[in-house]
Amino acid sequence: MTNTIGIDIGSGAVKTVLFRTHDDGRIEWLAKRSERIRRRDPMTLAREGYDAVLADAGLQPEDIAYVATTGEGENVKFSTGHFYSMTTHARGGVYLDPEARAVVDIGALNGRAISIDERGKVLAYKMTSQCASGSGQFLENIARYLGVAVEDIGELSKSADDPEKVSSICAVLAETDVINMVSRAISTPNILKGIHVSMASRIVKLLKVTGVKSGVALLTGGLALDSGLLAAVQEEMVNEKVNVEVRSHPDSIYAGAIGAALWGAYRHAKLSALEASAA
Repeated sequence: MTNTIGIDIGSGAVKTVLFRTHDDGRIEWLAKRSERIRRRDPMTLAREGYDAVLADAGLQPEDIAYVATTGEGENVKFSTGHFYSMTTHARGGVYLDPEARAVVDIGALNGRAISIDERGKVLAYKMTSQCASGSGQFLENIARYLGVAVEDIGELSKSADDPEKVSSICAVLAETDVINMVSRAISTPNILKGIHVSMASRIVKLLKVTGVKSGVALLTGGLALDSGLLAAVQEEMVNEKVNVEVRSHPDSIYAGAIGAALWGAYRHAKLSALEASAA
């Protein structure tokens, strides 16, 4: 039995999970914690998340075999090892949805599409640029400007009747587009749906570039639970005649942390086997 912790430090939030891998291969999810950064120190939040999942599971630090970080977590001092976020999102995506053969990670600053196999191995990937308007931070800025709560964006978007698509890829210029829309009295739902349609178009293009033509694509990252974005991506898949089923999962935001914890368990097992062989 092996207990491992995964910590994913993103641009907008710190996600922490605690997993137990049993000797028969069974995987058990024991605890989870997510904290928005909101100008706080990510390293402090990482420690708080670590302490919180230990407390939730009733465990002590000595009960943990491996603490794995991902994202911006290279400098977490109490970690055992670090894993590249693309591999952790891939592994976490397959854990959340075993049918997934692609992961679309949409974070605070950028997005990426990752083609994977049934084990979560990365086959191909494509990323947006950091200045792109298809990011969580951009959408949050627009919501703030429109006076909309982030959690209301999805339902408002789905109520649109005549969406106004944002044409610019650059986030700064796209914000200017939105200001112009407001001055033209375009409704908030139509503005939000237009942004979602624009983001969805780029997501579908990313998937095409990675070679994903069928199967299931799982949304992960901070925008994975935006129902309006999910609906827009599903519509764009139909419009572009791409035979890919796009899904989300209630725990999609934890995909990176999950992958880190599971890769940590795998690495710990390999290291233990090497030590036993050497002995």
